[in-house]
Amino acid sequence: MPSIELRTRQSLALTPRLQQSVRLLQLSSLEFQQELRTALDTNPFLEYDSSDTEDVALATPTTGDEAGALPATDAVAAAEPDALPAEAVTSETLDSGGPDDMPGDFSGDYSSRSSARQNGDSDGSDPAEWARSQPTLREQLHDALRLYRLDDRDRAVARFIIEALDDDGYLRQNLADLADSVDLEPELTEEELLVALRLVQSLDRPGLGARSLSECLLLQVNALSAETPGRDVARQIVEHHLERLARREQAELQKQIGCSAEELRVACALVRKLDPKPGNCYGRTEDNYVVPDVIVRQVRNKWVVTINPAVQPRARIHRMYAELFAQSAGASRSPLAQQLQEARWLIRNAQQRFDTIQRVAECIVAHQKAFFQYGEIALKPMVLRDVADELGLHESTISRATGNKYMATPRGIFEFKHFFPRELGTESGGTCSAAAVRALLKEMIAAENTRDPLSDVTLAKMLADQGVLVARRTVAKYRHLMKVPPAELRRQV
Repeated sequence: MPSIELRTRQSLALTPRLQQSVRLLQLSSLEFQQELRTALDTNPFLEYDSSDTEDVALATPTTGDEAGALPATDAVAAAEPDALPAEAVTSETLDSGGPDDMPGDFSGDYSSRSSARQNGDSDGSDPAEWARSQPTLREQLHDALRLYRLDDRDRAVARFIIEALDDDGYLRQNLADLADSVDLEPELTEEELLVALRLVQSLDRPGLGARSLSECLLLQVNALSAETPGRDVARQIVEHHLERLARREQAELQKQIGCSAEELRVACALVRKLDPKPGNCYGRTEDNYVVPDVIVRQVRNKWVVTINPAVQPRARIHRMYAELFAQSAGASRSPLAQQLQEARWLIRNAQQRFDTIQRVAECIVAHQKAFFQYGEIALKPMVLRDVADELGLHESTISRATGNKYMATPRGIFEFKHFFPRELGTESGGTCSAAAVRALLKEMIAAENTRDPLSDVTLAKMLADQGVLVARRTVAKYRHLMKVPPAELRRQV
C-alpha cells in the first residue's frame, strides 16, 4: 500500500559564498582578472581603486563590513624587515599596492598598469602604440602584393591565397577545395589558383606558399645562386630523398644520387641550413603571455614568496553607495541588498584566494629549496597530499590552488604542477624524481659523441650505474618528452 512518511536526513551543501570561493581559486590569474572586471562593470557597489601607489602604501588599515580586501602579506618584509620596503595596503583594496619599480630582477616585467594610470594621462594615449610592431606574415605579403599591377580578379585570388596560408607559411588546403570555397563569377579554376600561388610564392621569402615540406625546401634551393656548392645534389635530395636524409642513410643516398661522399656531405649541410617554417620569421597576430601568480626571490640566503602585484586588480566597496543604501528605508528587502552582499563576498573570497595561493607556494618553495639552488637535477618527488597535510587543507583545494598557477623564479617561470614530479626508485632503496632523471638524461645526451650517440639501452645502463633503476621504455618516453630524436637520428657523419 502506498504511504506518505517524513524522514530526517543530514547532508552537506556548499553555500553560495563557498561555491564562489572554490570557483575563484581554480581560475588562472587572467581569468580571475576578467572575473573581477566583469564584477566591477555589473555591480554598483564595487569601484576601481584609482588611488596612487604612494597613497595606498601610506594608508592605515581599517576594519568594517565594507572592508575586507587583501591585507598586507609581504613575506619579504616579514622575513627580512630591512631587506625590502614593506608594502602596506588598505583593507579595501585588492592590490598589494607595492611600488611600480619592484626591487630585484623582476622589476617592471609583470606590471599590467597602463601608462595612463602611471603618469596621469587623461587621454588614454600610450606611447607604445606609436612603436612599429613587426608585421605579420599576411600583412607583409599584402604589402608586397600592392606593388604588382593586377586586375581585380587576379588580385582577389592572390589575396585569397595569402589568407589561406597558415602561421608556418604553408598552404595546407587542396587547390580543388579552395576553388570550391571561393564565390566568383565566372567560377574559379585550379589553373587560376595555381598561377596566383606562384605569384604569392615569389612575393617575399623563398618557401612561402609551399604545399609540402619538399616543395618548401625546393623553393629555397632554387632561389640560391647557381654557383652555390652542392646546389644540384641538394635539389635531388629535397625532391626525392628527404626521408633517407632524416634517417641518415648516407650510403643509400650516395648510391641513389650517384655522387661522391664529399658532394653528399656538402649538399646535406646545405639542406640542413634551409628553413622548414619560413612563416615563423614574421610577427604573430596574437601573443600568449604567462603571467606569474607569485614571485620567488632570494633575500639574504632565504627564499621568500610574494604575490605578483600585477595579478591583483584594484577593487573596493563603494563606501558612499553602501552608506546611502544602508540609510534607505527597506534596504534589507531591496534587490540591491543581494548585490551588496555579493560585493562583500567577492572581496573576501579574493583575499582568501591569494592567501591560499601564497601558502601553497611557500610550502612548495620550502620543500624544493634544492631546486632553486641546483636546478632540475635536485627536484624532489612530491605529491599534492604532502602539501595538503602540511597546510591542513583538502587535497582537492591544493589541486585547485596549483592548477593554471605560475611561479616566477630566478631560474624561469614554472607552473606549480612542475614541482610535483613522479617518484622513482633507486638501487639503494631511496627515491628520486622523474624530473631529476630527465635532467640526468639531458646531461648524458649533451656530452655524448655525436658520431656514436647513446642508445636508450645504453642510457638505461648509465642511469643504473648511478643507482637509478629505469627501464629502457621509460628512457624512450622521457627522451620523447624532451623532444630528443633517437640515437640513429642524432648520429652525425
